[in-house]
Amino acid sequence: MNGSKYQKSLVKGILILLKPLILGFCLANGRLSAQTLAVSSNLISLNSAEGETLLIESKSRQDYLPLSIHFETQDNLAYCGVASMVMVLNTLSIPAPVAPEFGTYHIFTQNNIWNDRTEKILSSKVIARQGMTLEQLGQLLETYPVKAQVYHGDNVSLDEFRNLAIANLQDPNNFILVNYLRKAINQESGGHISPLAAYNEQTDRFLILDVSRYKYPPVWVKAEELWQGMKTIDAASGKMRGFVSIARQGE
Repeated sequence: MNGSKYQKSLVKGILILLKPLILGFCLANGRLSAQTLAVSSNLISLNSAEGETLLIESKSRQDYLPLSIHFETQDNLAYCGVASMVMVLNTLSIPAPVAPEFGTYHIFTQNNIWNDRTEKILSSKVIARQGMTLEQLGQLLETYPVKAQVYHGDNVSLDEFRNLAIANLQDPNNFILVNYLRKAINQESGGHISPLAAYNEQTDRFLILDVSRYKYPPVWVKAEELWQGMKTIDAASGKMRGFVSIARQGE
């Protein structure tokens, strides 16, 4: 068997082994249903043969499994940033408060993430009505022992974004949340926040773990399209959207 055939055979074998894990993630925490909106032709659903292959062939997917273990579906239409924060804080093993719905167990939820410090920045009631801006996302995260570096879309080039994101996705100790305009990538509605989970080098696509699981599956999007989606004005702040890089303090 030559090298090319061996590689294809190996990838096929890995796909067979990991397909239950990939599909299990796609169906967990809010089962994908017939009501999920159609994925436009410029995007590739993770819940497809092509999407699965892109993940398996990715060399920058260290964030995928940790994030998928702690995946959250946003509790309401405005809680995309909240669900994304909860995922990252749990994945980084930040000390969490007790979650009453789970007895005496400590884990971040979209109910217990709030405290006196977060309320001074932006109250949960306000977020439930209008969501949050990129800078508010960074400020809320830093009420916990993490460092959140905010990047606005007009301050980073496509190459800079791609390089920063790839380096992050190759390191399991930090994560990226992207704030982009859905319309820019041919999805419905306005601004949105979700984690990045992987990058496929051959197709130059990033995997977005969309926290609005009731609406869209995780999708692979071209790096340039995502970057353009972040180079859009958020009317609430008057500033460009962008992304936040998050790591534990001191790392």
